[in-house]
Amino acid sequence: KKKTVSFSTMPNDRKINSTAACISFMLEGCELKKVRSNSRMYSRFFVLDADMRSVRWEPSKKDSEKAKIEIKSVKEVRVGKKTPILRSNGLSDQFPDECAFSIIYGDNYESLDLVASSADVVSAWVMGLRYLVSYGKHTPEAPGTGHPSLRTSWISSVFDLADLEKSGHIPVSRAVQLIKALNPGMKTSTIELKFKELQKASERPGMEVACDLFVEAYCELCTRPEIFFLLVQFSSNKEYLGLKDLLMFLEVEQGMEGVTEEKCLEIVGKYEPSKEGREKGYLAIDGFTRYLLSADCSIFDPQHRKVCQDMAQPLSHYYISSAHSACLLEDNFWGRSDISGYISALGLGCRSIELVLWDGPEGEPVVYTSPSAASCVPFRAVVGLIDQHAFTASAYPLILCLVVRCSAPQQRLAAQCLRKTLGEKLYLEPPNPTASYLPSPEQLKGRILIKGKKLPPGCEDSEGEVSDEEEGWELARRLGQEEQEMPEGGGPRRVRLSRELSELVSLCQAVPFQDFESSRRGQRYWEMCSFSEVEAGRFANECPAELVSYNKRFLSRVYPSPMRIDASNMNPQDFWKCGCQMVAMNYQTPGLMMDLNAGWFRQNGACGYVLRPAIMREEVSYFSANAKDSLPGVPAQLLHLKVISGQNLPKPRGSGAKGEVVEPYVCAEIHGIPADCAEHRTKTALQSGDNPVFDESLEFQINLPELAVLRFVVLDDDYIGDEFIAQYTIPFECLQPGYRHVPLQSLAGEPLPHATLFVHVAITDRRGGGKGHRRGLAGRRGRRVREYTSTKATGIKAIDEVFRTATQPLREATDLRENVQNALVSFKELCGLTPAANMKQCILTVAAWLLHSDSAPSVTLNLAEKYPPMEAQGPIPDLLRKVLTAYETMIQTSRTLIESADAVYGKLIQAQQAGMDFHKELPRIEAKEGLRGRKLQKALESFAWNITVLKGQADLLKHAKAEALDNLWQIHNAGQSCGIGRNGSASPEPSRLRAPLEPIPE
Repeated sequence: KKKTVSFSTMPNDRKINSTAACISFMLEGCELKKVRSNSRMYSRFFVLDADMRSVRWEPSKKDSEKAKIEIKSVKEVRVGKKTPILRSNGLSDQFPDECAFSIIYGDNYESLDLVASSADVVSAWVMGLRYLVSYGKHTPEAPGTGHPSLRTSWISSVFDLADLEKSGHIPVSRAVQLIKALNPGMKTSTIELKFKELQKASERPGMEVACDLFVEAYCELCTRPEIFFLLVQFSSNKEYLGLKDLLMFLEVEQGMEGVTEEKCLEIVGKYEPSKEGREKGYLAIDGFTRYLLSADCSIFDPQHRKVCQDMAQPLSHYYISSAHSACLLEDNFWGRSDISGYISALGLGCRSIELVLWDGPEGEPVVYTSPSAASCVPFRAVVGLIDQHAFTASAYPLILCLVVRCSAPQQRLAAQCLRKTLGEKLYLEPPNPTASYLPSPEQLKGRILIKGKKLPPGCEDSEGEVSDEEEGWELARRLGQEEQEMPEGGGPRRVRLSRELSELVSLCQAVPFQDFESSRRGQRYWEMCSFSEVEAGRFANECPAELVSYNKRFLSRVYPSPMRIDASNMNPQDFWKCGCQMVAMNYQTPGLMMDLNAGWFRQNGACGYVLRPAIMREEVSYFSANAKDSLPGVPAQLLHLKVISGQNLPKPRGSGAKGEVVEPYVCAEIHGIPADCAEHRTKTALQSGDNPVFDESLEFQINLPELAVLRFVVLDDDYIGDEFIAQYTIPFECLQPGYRHVPLQSLAGEPLPHATLFVHVAITDRRGGGKGHRRGLAGRRGRRVREYTSTKATGIKAIDEVFRTATQPLREATDLRENVQNALVSFKELCGLTPAANMKQCILTVAAWLLHSDSAPSVTLNLAEKYPPMEAQGPIPDLLRKVLTAYETMIQTSRTLIESADAVYGKLIQAQQAGMDFHKELPRIEAKEGLRGRKLQKALESFAWNITVLKGQADLLKHAKAEALDNLWQIHNAGQSCGIGRNGSASPEPSRLRAPLEPIPE
């Protein structure tokens, strides 16, 4: 793997953590590359004039009065490649997005396009310019002078409380503890070093520090520049967020809906440390940082912390958290059987536990995981423990998989023990022969099911023989036991089974698997098969569609290969993608596979059950587990992930010899169907200490979001071998958009205190964080041939005629959606925003241009109309005219979509339902048409494809209409709040308008 490195190019590692620091940096000036319209770049020295009224550059052929831009003429400052010149093909690959910015100025909205040496330099110029544009007219003196800020007052008050003697000084040790208490996770050595540094610089050595020194140390240590830049971007006054600023941040960036000023006041009250801030409703940098680090702002969607999925589907429609050798705490061969392993697995929400019963030395059965284990656990003790802990983490059914290796008399004792100990919890009702599917987890709440063999219906004796294909025999044989049990001729093994144990089995009767055709014809819904990892892997590769289809009705359990003597784990995704419900994991073995399992089962309140994707549950649906591309009817989503920084990263285990230096990088991995599996890494942050800055954008296309898992891994870049630092695994469906902190965990899945990654998340079809723009089908402005999803011929004339009626509606649906998508992207680009921006940002940006113009052209939104036109009075500059034209196209295409969608949707659903009417008749039609073998398989696949495509395209159209209506609501909302709306409800005064919002660069 290619190693890449990033260097911080901020002069002297200066930490820019205030607006004043940005402006002093601009007053000193620095070299930037100026980009001409012919795509050529020229290095020039840019500097802010001492009177802070102009930005100049040199050398220049123009006279010095022309080689400048007056601050008052600046309309907007954009970060990233947001102008036609910077987007042009000649430049797109020459520098990263975060190193570019543009100044839009003058009555003709000209752009000065610039490229800096690093994102830090861009941030300093952008923050400083935005401040001057907002306040330059009123504050010619440098900010930060005069009245102490909200923050300084608060830190001084903290110092005064600690100054018990009221001498104006406190001991260094107390100052260190104070900062540590205010910023948990920061190392004591870091704080002590900062005090020594400042004492030396101010020539005030000693064991005590004064208030001014304490304030300076706190501001330098506890200001995270990336959060300060974010605050400035949304703040009306560049020092703190007012309630309206916070509301805008929560709605626009964080994707929160229905936010009120009361909710914002509640957040301020909870996180703002200063009394004055809480009283006035201000959130300053420390409160904002605390909020972003809090559970209220977690990357994990809080809705998924409780059971949030439909629990009334048949049991076979869920993935079930399953343990293999739960009682072993180490590997299979040398591990000790320990009862605490069961408590641990049940506490993590595990809902299927395997118990292997052997003859015990004292006439009672015992549980070994293998005959070589150093000790055994009495079966009675295990059942008592299960009774006690079965439903502490989850109320949903627990399945006990009994693998019987003990004699019939001890089986009877085991059955008696189960009945007596578990009592009413034991599910013993016989299956309903008229039903077609298993009961739901909701119906089986609080019940324990026994999975095992049953005596054949005709057997009247107290015990009988049954075949045994369960796991465990290979292991027993390798250890020189059970040789005598092997039948002659190599048929299935036979074991004796007592009636008492047989009668405990109801809904999970273990049967041998023959082939898919036999199961389709003869298997009953309460019968289930177990597959070894090798066998299941073969089916997953050779006939994935049949395995998916089998798992729609029947439960299947996959257990690890007996060759895994180190108790390592298989990749559960390999079997989940084929619908296998129970993939038995060695809970005692940490690592990637266990991270995937633990992360996956977190998404439904950690209850141990996760509803499978609809495409795997519907009776007729086309799904190929090994698809290498997008799936019919499932909208691919684009994940834009910006890894910004890391906080309090621990050193890798056992890395004492390396000294203090950790040089981390972040790997983001997507695990899911093969089409989605991908991995991207950031550059290595060199000499960064515990708080590295990565500032890097990664992008993933997700074709089946419901099966995708995102895993962050932080590694230490080392010549010998990159060492593990931390990880976090989260199902794609649980990601929250916007600016989020990722709570990092150890290899064993335990939380690492205060260790986080700061990231920005944007996803297609999600509110907030902007909506990622789907590439591929939605090519911009007709630059590529539009692709249409179509139906496939089944070879059965009557059925093909029905599906043919959907050809035109399918084309219409695609055109309606993509015309709006293309118009939206064009409008956003002209506003200087990424395709991931939302409509509210666009309207606020246009309004902000008009506000920053002395001779503002009159542009209004007529909110009296359902589709508000943007109208201009008098002459307007060329750029603004293009924006108005793009807005008009966007409104017209949205109108066409909204007004036509229902009719097209109706035609698609009608064709789908007409196709479904043939479903029950398919076997008769197949026989009549004489379809067999490959032709029959192809006909069935095409039929399922067509049904899936029609339903999927209808759903996409319905969703596109809802999104278009949401855009109209955002236009009305933004028009009213920024003062360019008329004829709507009372508009706020234009003075309330803020600077434009800058979404994260794409």
